[in-house]
Amino acid sequence: MEDAGADSAFRANRAAGSMSYTLLGQSAIDGVLLGGIYGLLALGLSLSWGLLRLVNLSHFAMAFLAAYVTYQLGTTFNFPAWLSLLIVLPAFFLAGMSLHCVFTMFRVSEFSSMLVTFGVTVLIESLIQWIWSADFRKYETSYGQETLRLGPFFVPLLGLTAFACALAMALSAWIVLRHTMLGKALRAAAYDASTAAAFGINANKLSYLLAGSCAASAGVAGVFIALIYTLAPSQIEAWIGVVFAVVIIGGLANPLGALAAGVVIGVSEAITMAVVNPAWASLVAFSILIALLLWKPAWL
Repeated sequence: MEDAGADSAFRANRAAGSMSYTLLGQSAIDGVLLGGIYGLLALGLSLSWGLLRLVNLSHFAMAFLAAYVTYQLGTTFNFPAWLSLLIVLPAFFLAGMSLHCVFTMFRVSEFSSMLVTFGVTVLIESLIQWIWSADFRKYETSYGQETLRLGPFFVPLLGLTAFACALAMALSAWIVLRHTMLGKALRAAAYDASTAAAFGINANKLSYLLAGSCAASAGVAGVFIALIYTLAPSQIEAWIGVVFAVVIIGGLANPLGALAAGVVIGVSEAITMAVVNPAWASLVAFSILIALLLWKPAWL
């Protein structure tokens, strides 16, 4: 009987261990998908900061504005998300170019851009509250809860789509920057604009193109935020700190680095919530950032 009792205890502990591994695996999957959203949000800021020398904090507010526009188009006019994206992309591309026109006109410096765009963030947040109020809103779709089952794990299809989009955009941006004349011109203008101009590179035109593209990437992130998360204007500030850390960890003007950093922080947060305490998740990004700044790896 004692052997039978010991065997039963062993089986119970083994079952409990199996459940914990399942929980860790599911948390890791959720963290990777969350990292895709972080990577999408970080992409535009990383390129803007690294190549334009502008710290555009309004990037996050623009993403949430795109989320609310997607929500409005879907709930009021029954626009599918892909059609909303076709509207959001050109609109935000033009908005990004317009904002950059203001930066150029007033010769906004790198440090000043942080202060100016923080003010723009407050204005956009106030606009969102004025139009949609401060209440929580959720964009319900017929496919919002669909999942793909892989053994004991569940993969949300929307999250997987967002990650695939983040990977495609990051890889495309990396290829353009490293293996095309346009990318080489952008990097040359960022490194030394006067020398680049001597070789016929129009840094001003390129800066407008890049600013518009960065804003459009915020629009893409906003569409997925609308589909996956509950919306509230106050969430803008909650995302700024984490994604800011993602950009610094991933490296400026490094699209793949931003996505990789987003995945690292996303997985770390998800596992922390599952194993330790959900309240500690917000400390993860800054703990990793502080540790890396103290360590000072080559890419920082």
